[in-house]
Amino acid sequence: MKRQRIIFLILTACFTFSLSAQNIDINTLKTINRWDVHGLSRGLSASGVILPVGIPTAMGLYALIKKDHQPMLKDAIYIGTSVIEAVGITYAAKHIIGRDRPFVKYPDKIHAYGAPDADSPSFPSGHTAAAFSLATSLSITYPKWYVIAPSAVWACGVGFARMNQGVHYPSDVVAGAAIGVGCAFVNVYVNRWLNKVLFGRHPQARSSLSEHLQYLRQQHLPCFLLQIRCLNI
Repeated sequence: MKRQRIIFLILTACFTFSLSAQNIDINTLKTINRWDVHGLSRGLSASGVILPVGIPTAMGLYALIKKDHQPMLKDAIYIGTSVIEAVGITYAAKHIIGRDRPFVKYPDKIHAYGAPDADSPSFPSGHTAAAFSLATSLSITYPKWYVIAPSAVWACGVGFARMNQGVHYPSDVVAGAAIGVGCAFVNVYVNRWLNKVLFGRHPQARSSLSEHLQYLRQQHLPCFLLQIRCLNI
Protein backbone atom coordinates (compact mmCIF):
# COMPACT_ATOMS: atom_id res chain seq x y z
CA MET A 1 0.00 0.00 0.00
CA LYS A 2 2.83 2.38 0.91
CA ARG A 3 4.62 1.56 -2.36
CA GLN A 4 1.46 2.37 -4.35
CA ARG A 5 1.19 5.75 -2.62
CA ILE A 6 4.81 6.55 -3.46
CA ILE A 7 4.27 5.63 -7.12
CA PHE A 8 1.10 7.73 -7.21
CA LEU A 9 2.91 10.73 -5.71
CA ILE A 10 5.78 10.38 -8.22
CA LEU A 11 3.38 10.19 -11.17
CA THR A 12 1.42 13.19 -9.88
CA ALA A 13 4.62 15.22 -9.46
CA CYS A 14 5.78 14.29 -12.97
CA PHE A 15 2.42 15.26 -14.46
CA THR A 16 2.38 18.58 -12.58
CA PHE A 17 5.94 19.36 -13.67
CA SER A 18 5.07 18.49 -17.27
CA LEU A 19 2.12 20.89 -17.26
CA SER A 20 4.22 23.62 -15.66
CA ALA A 21 7.04 23.15 -18.18
CA GLN A 22 4.56 23.22 -21.05
CA ASN A 23 3.06 26.48 -19.79
CA ILE A 24 6.52 28.04 -19.48
CA ASP A 25 7.35 26.84 -22.99
CA ILE A 26 4.31 28.39 -24.66
CA ASN A 27 4.33 31.57 -22.54
CA THR A 28 7.99 32.22 -23.35
CA LEU A 29 7.30 31.62 -27.02
CA LYS A 30 4.31 34.03 -26.98
CA THR A 31 6.55 36.80 -25.64
CA ILE A 32 9.34 36.22 -28.16
CA ASN A 33 6.90 35.82 -31.05
CA ARG A 34 5.52 39.31 -30.42
CA TRP A 35 8.86 41.09 -30.79
CA ASP A 36 8.85 43.04 -34.03
CA VAL A 37 12.17 41.86 -35.48
CA HIS A 38 10.77 39.37 -37.96
CA GLY A 39 12.79 40.71 -40.89
CA LEU A 40 16.03 40.08 -39.00
CA SER A 41 14.74 36.65 -37.98
CA ARG A 42 14.10 35.66 -41.59
CA GLY A 43 17.70 36.49 -42.44
CA LEU A 44 19.07 34.59 -39.45
CA SER A 45 16.89 31.58 -40.23
CA ALA A 46 18.14 31.54 -43.82
CA SER A 47 21.75 31.72 -42.61
CA GLY A 48 21.04 28.66 -40.45
CA VAL A 49 20.86 26.68 -43.70
CA ILE A 50 23.31 28.57 -45.94
CA LEU A 51 26.31 28.81 -43.60
CA PRO A 52 26.36 25.21 -42.27
CA VAL A 53 26.41 24.02 -45.89
CA GLY A 54 28.49 26.79 -47.41
CA ILE A 55 31.39 27.09 -44.96
CA PRO A 56 32.63 23.46 -44.98
CA THR A 57 31.98 23.27 -48.74
CA ALA A 58 34.04 26.41 -49.38
CA MET A 59 36.80 25.14 -47.11
CA GLY A 60 36.90 21.83 -48.94
CA LEU A 61 37.05 23.46 -52.37
CA TYR A 62 39.79 25.86 -51.27
CA ALA A 63 41.77 22.97 -49.79
CA LEU A 64 41.58 21.04 -53.05
CA ILE A 65 42.84 24.08 -54.99
CA LYS A 66 45.80 24.59 -52.65
CA LYS A 67 48.93 22.52 -53.15
CA ASP A 68 49.33 21.49 -49.50
CA HIS A 69 45.62 20.96 -48.89
CA GLN A 70 45.42 18.12 -46.38
CA PRO A 71 45.09 20.05 -43.04
CA MET A 72 42.26 22.29 -44.26
CA LEU A 73 40.58 19.39 -46.03
CA LYS A 74 40.56 17.48 -42.74
CA ASP A 75 39.01 20.51 -41.02
CA ALA A 76 36.36 20.80 -43.74
CA ILE A 77 35.48 17.12 -43.41
CA TYR A 78 35.24 17.40 -39.62
CA ILE A 79 33.00 20.47 -39.72
CA GLY A 80 30.86 19.13 -42.57
CA THR A 81 30.32 15.71 -41.00
CA SER A 82 29.45 17.36 -37.65
CA VAL A 83 26.67 19.30 -39.36
CA ILE A 84 25.47 16.22 -41.26
CA GLU A 85 25.29 14.18 -38.06
CA ALA A 86 23.34 16.91 -36.24
CA VAL A 87 20.85 17.31 -39.10
CA GLY A 88 20.44 13.54 -39.42
CA ILE A 89 19.70 13.10 -35.71
CA THR A 90 17.21 15.97 -35.63
CA TYR A 91 15.45 14.68 -38.75
CA ALA A 92 15.05 11.24 -37.20
CA ALA A 93 13.90 12.68 -33.86
CA LYS A 94 11.34 14.92 -35.56
CA HIS A 95 9.60 11.99 -37.22
CA ILE A 96 9.84 9.72 -34.18
CA ILE A 97 8.40 12.29 -31.75
CA GLY A 98 6.06 14.01 -34.21
CA ARG A 99 5.42 17.21 -32.24
CA ASP A 100 3.15 19.76 -33.95
CA ARG A 101 4.45 23.21 -34.78
CA PRO A 102 3.40 25.84 -32.22
CA PHE A 103 1.50 27.90 -34.79
CA VAL A 104 -0.47 24.73 -35.65
CA LYS A 105 -1.30 23.75 -32.07
CA TYR A 106 -1.91 27.31 -30.83
CA PRO A 107 -3.16 29.29 -33.85
CA ASP A 108 -4.86 31.82 -31.57
CA LYS A 109 -1.66 32.52 -29.61
CA ILE A 110 1.25 32.08 -32.06
CA HIS A 111 1.58 33.78 -35.43
CA ALA A 112 3.86 32.20 -38.03
CA TYR A 113 6.24 34.39 -40.02
CA GLY A 114 7.74 32.65 -43.01
CA ALA A 115 6.49 29.34 -41.66
CA PRO A 116 7.48 25.95 -43.08
CA ASP A 117 5.07 23.23 -44.07
CA ALA A 118 2.56 22.78 -41.25
CA ASP A 119 2.99 18.99 -41.54
CA SER A 120 6.71 19.26 -40.73
CA PRO A 121 7.36 18.16 -37.10
CA SER A 122 8.66 20.69 -34.60
CA PHE A 123 10.92 18.90 -32.08
CA PRO A 124 13.89 19.41 -32.17
CA SER A 125 14.92 22.46 -34.20
CA GLY A 126 17.01 21.43 -37.21
CA HIS A 127 18.18 24.98 -37.99
CA THR A 128 19.41 25.39 -34.41
CA ALA A 129 21.13 22.01 -34.41
CA ALA A 130 22.98 22.82 -37.64
CA ALA A 131 23.95 26.29 -36.38
CA PHE A 132 25.31 25.08 -33.05
CA SER A 133 27.10 22.17 -34.71
CA LEU A 134 28.83 24.59 -37.09
CA ALA A 135 29.63 27.11 -34.34
CA THR A 136 31.03 24.45 -31.99
CA SER A 137 33.08 22.62 -34.62
CA LEU A 138 34.53 25.93 -35.86
CA SER A 139 35.42 26.88 -32.30
CA ILE A 140 37.10 23.52 -31.68
CA THR A 141 39.02 23.74 -34.96
CA TYR A 142 40.04 27.39 -34.54
CA PRO A 143 40.00 28.11 -30.77
CA LYS A 144 40.39 31.89 -31.01
CA TRP A 145 38.10 34.42 -29.34
CA TYR A 146 37.34 36.08 -32.69
CA VAL A 147 35.99 32.73 -33.93
CA ILE A 148 34.28 31.51 -30.75
CA ALA A 149 32.43 34.72 -29.81
CA PRO A 150 30.84 35.51 -33.22
CA SER A 151 30.00 31.84 -33.77
CA ALA A 152 28.21 31.57 -30.42
CA VAL A 153 26.29 34.83 -30.92
CA TRP A 154 25.23 33.78 -34.42
CA ALA A 155 24.09 30.31 -33.32
CA CYS A 156 22.04 31.79 -30.46
CA GLY A 157 20.59 34.26 -32.96
CA VAL A 158 19.41 31.43 -35.19
CA GLY A 159 17.70 29.77 -32.24
CA PHE A 160 16.03 33.05 -31.27
CA ALA A 161 14.92 33.62 -34.88
CA ARG A 162 13.15 30.26 -35.02
CA MET A 163 11.12 31.22 -31.96
CA ASN A 164 10.49 34.78 -33.14
CA GLN A 165 9.08 33.33 -36.38
CA GLY A 166 6.71 31.15 -34.35
CA VAL A 167 7.93 27.88 -35.84
CA HIS A 168 9.65 26.37 -32.77
CA TYR A 169 9.11 26.17 -29.02
CA PRO A 170 11.99 27.13 -26.69
CA SER A 171 12.35 23.44 -25.81
CA ASP A 172 12.80 22.65 -29.52
CA VAL A 173 15.62 25.18 -29.70
CA VAL A 174 17.32 23.97 -26.50
CA ALA A 175 17.20 20.37 -27.71
CA GLY A 176 18.54 21.36 -31.14
CA ALA A 177 21.42 23.29 -29.54
CA ALA A 178 22.30 20.31 -27.33
CA ILE A 179 22.32 17.97 -30.33
CA GLY A 180 24.50 20.34 -32.35
CA VAL A 181 27.07 20.83 -29.58
CA GLY A 182 27.09 17.13 -28.75
CA CYS A 183 27.65 16.07 -32.36
CA ALA A 184 30.58 18.48 -32.73
CA PHE A 185 32.32 17.07 -29.64
CA VAL A 186 31.62 13.41 -30.42
CA ASN A 187 32.72 13.93 -34.00
CA VAL A 188 36.22 14.88 -32.83
CA TYR A 189 36.77 11.20 -32.00
CA VAL A 190 34.89 9.91 -35.03
CA ASN A 191 37.08 12.00 -37.32
CA ARG A 192 40.28 10.64 -35.83
CA TRP A 193 39.26 7.27 -37.19
CA LEU A 194 37.94 8.80 -40.42
CA ASN A 195 41.21 10.65 -41.06
CA LYS A 196 43.15 7.41 -40.71
CA VAL A 197 40.83 5.75 -43.22
CA LEU A 198 40.93 8.62 -45.73
CA PHE A 199 44.50 9.88 -45.34
CA GLY A 200 46.51 7.38 -43.33
CA ARG A 201 49.80 8.70 -41.99
CA HIS A 202 51.30 11.75 -43.59
CA PRO A 203 54.01 10.52 -46.02
CA GLN A 204 56.29 13.46 -45.19
CA ALA A 205 56.28 12.52 -41.51
CA ARG A 206 57.37 8.95 -42.34
CA SER A 207 60.06 10.22 -44.65
CA SER A 208 61.55 12.71 -42.18
CA LEU A 209 61.57 10.11 -39.38
CA SER A 210 63.36 7.48 -41.48
CA GLU A 211 65.88 10.04 -42.74
CA HIS A 212 66.60 11.18 -39.18
CA LEU A 213 67.24 7.63 -37.98
CA GLN A 214 69.48 6.95 -40.95
CA TYR A 215 71.53 10.04 -40.12
CA LEU A 216 71.97 8.90 -36.50
CA ARG A 217 73.15 5.47 -37.60
CA GLN A 218 75.70 7.04 -39.93
CA GLN A 219 77.14 8.97 -36.99
CA HIS A 220 77.75 5.66 -35.13
CA LEU A 221 76.02 6.86 -31.99
CA PRO A 222 75.70 4.40 -29.12
CA CYS A 223 72.45 2.44 -29.07
CA PHE A 224 71.20 4.02 -25.87
CA LEU A 225 71.64 7.52 -27.30
CA LEU A 226 69.80 6.44 -30.42
CA GLN A 227 66.91 5.14 -28.33
CA ILE A 228 66.72 8.38 -26.31
CA ARG A 229 66.81 10.39 -29.50
CA CYS A 230 63.97 8.34 -30.99
CA LEU A 231 61.81 8.84 -27.89
CA ASN A 232 62.22 12.59 -28.17
CA ILE A 233 61.06 12.75 -31.83
